[in-house]
Amino acid sequence: MSSSTVELTKDNFDQTVTDNDFVLIDFWAEWCGPCRQFAPVYEKAAEENPDLVFGKVDTEAQPELAQAFGIQSIPTLMIVRDKVAVYAQPGALPEAALTDLIGQARNLDMDEVRKSIATQQDQGGAAR
Repeated sequence: MSSSTVELTKDNFDQTVTDNDFVLIDFWAEWCGPCRQFAPVYEKAAEENPDLVFGKVDTEAQPELAQAFGIQSIPTLMIVRDKVAVYAQPGALPEAALTDLIGQARNLDMDEVRKSIATQQDQGGAAR
């Protein structure tokens, strides 16, 4: 299979996120036009970033996963670093935006991220 992306299911999802410290997840479905437009952009990014895991969740085949993450609209891109979701936004990103986003996610200081999550939780989760 030439695809650089990994099909994520409820059987391999936790393992994938636990075993890799940087996972991108594209929540998509066959019937979704914007998802199909985003697919080649995502695929190309996967080829350009072979050190990262690019996963895809077919929300039709994996409704439990979509539900678990509260996915309301697709495509939704999620980025998980060290088992922490650092980004989750719906919408098909253009190539430049995706490249930029991956760069930003790579540069995140995960200690800072964890600190800020802990702070938000201490404040009773009143983030935003």
